[in-house]
Amino acid sequence: MFVKCPICARQVEWSAEQSPFRPFCSKKCQLIDLGEWASEERTIAAAKQSPEASPDAIDIEEIEAMLSQQSDDFFKH
Repeated sequence: MFVKCPICARQVEWSAEQSPFRPFCSKKCQLIDLGEWASEERTIAAAKQSPEASPDAIDIEEIEAMLSQQSDDFFKH
């Protein structure tokens, strides 16, 4: 099976033996893609949060109540 490299659109065989950088054609394209994610040029779309879901809306007393209901060994590793 062949796929297109997401960066340069070159045809890449989808096999570990033939293309260790799959789905990219080369290490260069793989690093270009990584750089785009790191610089936030690429993102995964997310649904907008409602105001109730914002961190400011979290009730600290609710969290403390939930934590107090946990068993004593909950925080031990």
